[in-house]
Amino acid sequence: MTHYDPLAAQAAFPTDFVWGVATSAFQIEGASTADGKGLSIWDSFCRQSGAIADASNGDVACEHYKRWEEDLDMIAGLGVDAYRFSVSWPRVRPTGSGEWNEAGLAFYEKLVDGLLARGIKPYLTLNHWDLPQALQDGGGWGNRDTVHRFVEYACGMAERLGDRVVSIATHNEPWVMAQLGHEVGIFAPGLKDRKLAAQVSHHLLLSHGLALQALRAQGCKAQLGLVLNLSPMHVATDSAADRAKAVLDDGRVVRWYMDPLFKGRYPQDVLDDLGADAPQVQPGDMEVITTPMDFLGVNYYSRSVISAGEPWDVRSSGREVTDMGWEVYPEGLTELLLRLHRDYPVPPLFVTENGGAFKDELNADGRVHDAGRTRYIATHIAAVDAAMKQGVRMGGYMVWSLMDNFEWASGYEKRFGIVHVDYATQARTLKDSARWYRDFLQQQRAQR
Repeated sequence: MTHYDPLAAQAAFPTDFVWGVATSAFQIEGASTADGKGLSIWDSFCRQSGAIADASNGDVACEHYKRWEEDLDMIAGLGVDAYRFSVSWPRVRPTGSGEWNEAGLAFYEKLVDGLLARGIKPYLTLNHWDLPQALQDGGGWGNRDTVHRFVEYACGMAERLGDRVVSIATHNEPWVMAQLGHEVGIFAPGLKDRKLAAQVSHHLLLSHGLALQALRAQGCKAQLGLVLNLSPMHVATDSAADRAKAVLDDGRVVRWYMDPLFKGRYPQDVLDDLGADAPQVQPGDMEVITTPMDFLGVNYYSRSVISAGEPWDVRSSGREVTDMGWEVYPEGLTELLLRLHRDYPVPPLFVTENGGAFKDELNADGRVHDAGRTRYIATHIAAVDAAMKQGVRMGGYMVWSLMDNFEWASGYEKRFGIVHVDYATQARTLKDSARWYRDFLQQQRAQR
């Protein structure tokens, strides 16, 4: 077992390495119908019986739409370089096409200007899953027309914010949108259709490439890229069945996105497995998808352990397990980053999400002693350092998440934040992990 000492690794981080925290619009903003905002597929999904574990929704969430100034002060107090946030597409263009909503656009202008005034670099994500419901009613990401509506949206946001944001990511975790939203059905829009899911994945990649081309033609100066959720696939046993399933699962999660982006083709083993469910690819699509990126975002939480038989028991390794039931496995991040560096001509990599959900309690002393999360973040930062020492070009690291929030199908039952949120009062309290991260960054700056 490899052990990492993050404090011993501090000196390895270059002065231009970007440290940040991350959130997404639907999970924190609330104000679900305020100031002309349209409905998103997550607004609708939350109304489906049994869809959300605690029967909650994102109507109020963390009230960030109202409390953004105090939240930006809190971010500044952590001493981070950057804040990764997403724009709610239906807040700025309620039906996904047609009229823009000036009030929604003004909110994000205030947010970006507020970040810059505090010396924090804005890292914008265009699509963190909350597709306008009006577009879903027309077929959503299964309809090729949505690709073009997304490009319009990207250009509109760049027109308003492209001169001030440092970075624009097109999509966050297309695998989640395609598979969990359209094949497994446990995320919005809650569909269960393998053929549709494969087509959705292709349209997401195509819209990414077309958006990059359109943004560059428009003169956008921000760094442009995409964010993928990736993990190494390990076998539960050395059986031939486990090994074969691990290879195919790697194809579905990692190579299905990395191969078209950097090699211009989908992996043949996954196409063979899909058969008639493989996506319809039009001439020229793959050339668009390979449009060069300025960065690639990597979201990492744990490794995957693959079994062809009974599901692998996450506790059998003896490792710590988070409240999501995910094994704490920091060396998997090093392994993943090295693999991407070795197998693909990648641009600089950013860890755009990394963190853990733990059962936190606000103690009588007004503190949240989350040693597990502090340990998680520290060991994963050290895992990034280990990858850099082996030649991987890394641009930055961002903690997920800034604060406790609406955790999708888990509702408010899971807490990922380094800041505790009392949902009854909306009071924010720095957890010990936030204090550790703040102190770590102070030490980083002292060495610059």
